[in-house]
Amino acid sequence: MIGRRRFLGAAAGSLALAACQAPSSASHIEGGFDGIDMARGHALRDGSLAGKAPDESRRTRVLIAGGGVAGLAAARALRLAGVEDFVLLELEDAMGGNSRGTMVKGLPCPMGAHYLPVPGDDAPEVQDLLEELGLRRRVAGRWEYDERHLCHSPQERLFFEGQWQEGLLPVQGVPGRTLEQYRCFEALVESLRQQGHFAIPMARSVLGPEQLALDAQPFDAWLARQGLDDPHLRWYLDYCCRDDYGAGSGEVSAWAGIHYFASRHGFHAPGGAADDSPERDAVLTWPEGNGWLTRRLAEPLEARRALCGQVVTRIAQTRSGVEIDAFDAVRRALVRWQAEHCIVALPVFVAARVVQSPPDFLRQAAASLRHAPWTVANVHLRAPLADRPGAAPSWDSVLYGTRGLGYVDAGHQRLDPTPRETVISWYRPLGPSRYDAGVDGRRLLLERPWGGWRDELLAELSAAHPDLAELATRVQVTRYGHAMAIPTPGLLAQLGGKPQRLVREGRLAFAHADWSGYSIFEEAFSRGHWAGLAVAGRPSA
Repeated sequence: MIGRRRFLGAAAGSLALAACQAPSSASHIEGGFDGIDMARGHALRDGSLAGKAPDESRRTRVLIAGGGVAGLAAARALRLAGVEDFVLLELEDAMGGNSRGTMVKGLPCPMGAHYLPVPGDDAPEVQDLLEELGLRRRVAGRWEYDERHLCHSPQERLFFEGQWQEGLLPVQGVPGRTLEQYRCFEALVESLRQQGHFAIPMARSVLGPEQLALDAQPFDAWLARQGLDDPHLRWYLDYCCRDDYGAGSGEVSAWAGIHYFASRHGFHAPGGAADDSPERDAVLTWPEGNGWLTRRLAEPLEARRALCGQVVTRIAQTRSGVEIDAFDAVRRALVRWQAEHCIVALPVFVAARVVQSPPDFLRQAAASLRHAPWTVANVHLRAPLADRPGAAPSWDSVLYGTRGLGYVDAGHQRLDPTPRETVISWYRPLGPSRYDAGVDGRRLLLERPWGGWRDELLAELSAAHPDLAELATRVQVTRYGHAMAIPTPGLLAQLGGKPQRLVREGRLAFAHADWSGYSIFEEAFSRGHWAGLAVAGRPSA
């Protein structure tokens, strides 16, 4: 938990700065908060639902608590194994967790996660899902992905020194020493890849002494020991950590910093042989982001088996099964469920609160994990933005040295290139970093009005797009108080020191990306899939 006592002074300064820099012509922009019912979630924390007698009782063979990616994957695995008698309970009004999509003025856009890297062979479960959805198929003995769903070119650009450049590594005008450090980091990543197996999902990684030694130290400290102090390289690596983990490179472990690259296609210094490879950074994306995937995972579930607006308040193992209490926020009724098994697809800190007499490993995990808050703001534009010189408009546009992570264009995947209205999605991590030192991100989420987020994003992005405020018509803000686990130094050791595919206690199977120590689609999906197969009595590969 970020220190609350340090919030007021530091946060007040950053809020005042954003307000001073925000364009004065923003009053015409409408908007509000979207997607998260904070009062519903906080009712569990505040204890207002504790001790209530159930209004009714129901039965099911398997109950899945949590309708994010892990819960949806568990439901799919149960169906594949022939288990149809199950119910999935979700807190919010739509399934998908951090991978939901939304609409702004009729245009689809992401509410959270917005892409899925093409999975490697360590993630056969995700590969199978993509094949099932028609996104990949075997052609002449080779796997090919549907190009309509692969991110169209140009993919990413960086606003650096007053103009746009291709790619996210600062290159234009940087000194030779910077390029030398890029090459040095590339060699270090490749060497570590050769020494150990960095895999996604991480349960298929090999965690030997070398990997645990990386886990024990901050990424920044490890970089300093390697003599990597170039400010441009360090900015980029910090950006990557904030992008995937919600916190800066001084807050995550060296294992996590290396894993970001070594588990995929490595790190490639500009001008290298792999720099132009079309396979290197292939990602799947859609206008609504990963909401495209979660919507298709939810579609086969009948309304009676996928219930939204459900606050799970208690999970207790009994002699004959599991008893689950859930408050139905729509009907204002407490339902007591009797089940043979429960798949707990909840964040670890929530699971530790609702599981009665939680096992020691759950208590320890909840005490060890820290979560990063996030804000995602979708901005409707009535016409395309004017551009500064340099690289052409891309799917992902990042501004060097800013608090936010830039924006993605939800209209980038259109086949018709005619300029028209669109939505851009601005991502703002609020975990600990050099940009938010001393700021209590969760309190900021609760106390700042939506207009404050509008003003901050306008001030930030107007450096590259002075016409942004004029063209914006609506801003919808989604707030995540506990968006993702932060892989802090020592976390892998605290979670057991070795990868585990299945975390289980009696009739409870735990399935959430938190058990991997960081949050991405592949981790959540694989853990949900393994839990579903285990409960159905089917072994996982």
